Amino acid sequence: MSSRIVTRSPGNARSASVPQHDTPAATVRPARPEDLAAVERLLQRSSLPLDGVREALPSFVVAEAGGEVVGVAGLEACCDNALLRSVAVDDHWRSRGLGRELVTRLIAEAEARGIHALYLLTTTAERYFPSFGFHAIPRDQVPADVRDTDEFRSACPASATVMTRALQP
Repeated sequence: MSSRIVTRSPGNARSASVPQHDTPAATVRPARPEDLAAVERLLQRSSLPLDGVREALPSFVVAEAGGEVVGVAGLEACCDNALLRSVAVDDHWRSRGLGRELVTRLIAEAEARGIHALYLLTTTAERYFPSFGFHAIPRDQVPADVRDTDEFRSACPASATVMTRALQP
C-alpha cells in the first residue's frame, strides 16, 4: 500500500520560502532492508539516534522520490504500546506535508495492530506533535515496556520531552 504526496506548483505554493522544484511526487511505502543505509544517513543528517533502527526497520515507513529516500518514520512495538520514532524529512522536502503523511500512516498502522498508546521522545518537535493528539507527560508515567527500548533508555537525552497519544484499537 502506497500513498502519494503531490508537490505544489508555483501557482499554489503555501509560502514563498518553500523552494519550488520540478520533482516527482513522493511515494510512502514500507521500509525494505535495502533502505537501511539511506534511512541511517537521513537520520544522521537530522541528528536523530540510530540505536535500534536496524532491528525496528521492518516497522518503518519511508517516503521515496526519484529513487531516493526523502522521509522516514518508525514504529517500535512494545507489547500493547509502541514508540513513534525516527521521524525525519530531507530538508528539500520539508513544509510539503510529507512528515504529516508519514506520522498519520504510522498512527493508522498502530491502531490497526491494536496498539493502545503511542509514545515519543523529542528535543525539537514539542509543538509539532500535539497536532496529532500527542501531549507531554512525565517520564515516570511511561510504561516499562517503552522505557526498556534503546531509544528511551540511552539514545535520547534525559532532557527530551516525552509525549503520548492514546489510540482507538
